[in-house]
Amino acid sequence: MTHAYLEHITATLEQIAADGMMKRERVITSPQGGQISVGPREVINLCANNYLGLADHPELIAAAKDAMDPRGFGMASVRFICGTQDLHRELEQKLAAFLGMEESILFAACFDANGGLFEPLLGPEDAVVSDALNHASIIDGIRLCKAKRYRYATSDMADLEGQLQLAREEGARFILIATDGVFSMDGYLAKLPEIKALAAKYDAMVMVDDCHATGFMGPKGAGTPAHAGVAVDILTGTLGKALGGAIGGYIAGPQVVIDLLRQRARPYLFSNSLPPSIVAAGIRALELVEQGDDLRARLFENTAYWRAGLEALGFDLLLGEHPIVPVMLGEAQLAQDMAARLFDEGVYVSGFFFPVVPRGQARIRTQMNAALTREELDRALAAFKTAGTACGVI
Repeated sequence: MTHAYLEHITATLEQIAADGMMKRERVITSPQGGQISVGPREVINLCANNYLGLADHPELIAAAKDAMDPRGFGMASVRFICGTQDLHRELEQKLAAFLGMEESILFAACFDANGGLFEPLLGPEDAVVSDALNHASIIDGIRLCKAKRYRYATSDMADLEGQLQLAREEGARFILIATDGVFSMDGYLAKLPEIKALAAKYDAMVMVDDCHATGFMGPKGAGTPAHAGVAVDILTGTLGKALGGAIGGYIAGPQVVIDLLRQRARPYLFSNSLPPSIVAAGIRALELVEQGDDLRARLFENTAYWRAGLEALGFDLLLGEHPIVPVMLGEAQLAQDMAARLFDEGVYVSGFFFPVVPRGQARIRTQMNAALTREELDRALAAFKTAGTACGVI
């Protein structure tokens, strides 16, 4: 690389740091859990997607280990060449049944699933109507397809109807509405009953990314459609959050849709298949989730207790029912300072700021976990009181 180019990159990094937006990684030296080790320190972890506390569950660890001797370490191949084991098909079939779909297909991550979804299914004669706050992976996936793009303000049903009407007036052959089931920065749930009603009115289909819902929202943890009591056309999701927290994504939907994705979804065709250990642990995670009413109850009890405690201290929270509880701070540097002070107090959180959230809406996104104890939550609330006072937030 040229010296001038490296100087340009260096200046960009220096500006990111000067704006208080530099992301810095702390190195964890323990399994993921409600308490984790960061170097010599033990801290309470309030920012993992480990909603049901399964990331260090002994049965998932055992399932992963037990798969390695008979099935090997890795597949060293994509699925259609020689990368499909019976375990992959077993997990896909179990996921489909769990989600109430005909079939599912595995990807390395849900980012890949969303990235590979739209281009095989939609052409230039078609339209995608996307929520403005959709995850980056949905946005990128839509950019890769040739369908015409429409965007509606988040959860604004009047705007959604206007975009659907416009797409119909402009001659769209097929229309797909794309939305997160849960908007991960805010913890807000998509208005799926209203979206479904508008889809029916304008003969459109509905796709939902359910990464922050699968495993704990709705009956048996089947996700936001089950929570809302509706059926959608396509569901995408992850094994990397409530379902054990490792890696792996999926698309679930009608058999013929999944069959076409196996033929044409580029991240599926050109990426190694998931390792046997991950797939075996995913199968066991699904079994634990289906039996996990107690874990879901504890998760939402913790959520209610945590939200009430923060409100009593005077923090500015976004309203909601989801285990994502954002503490609004406004400025990026304040979010960084607050997170650093909380770490000093024994609580691990991360500041979220532009470009992850809009400028002026920096926050600390706290996330509840079924494995957290009431004593740990009380310690964390005390830490928030100390840090919030020191930083001038409360």
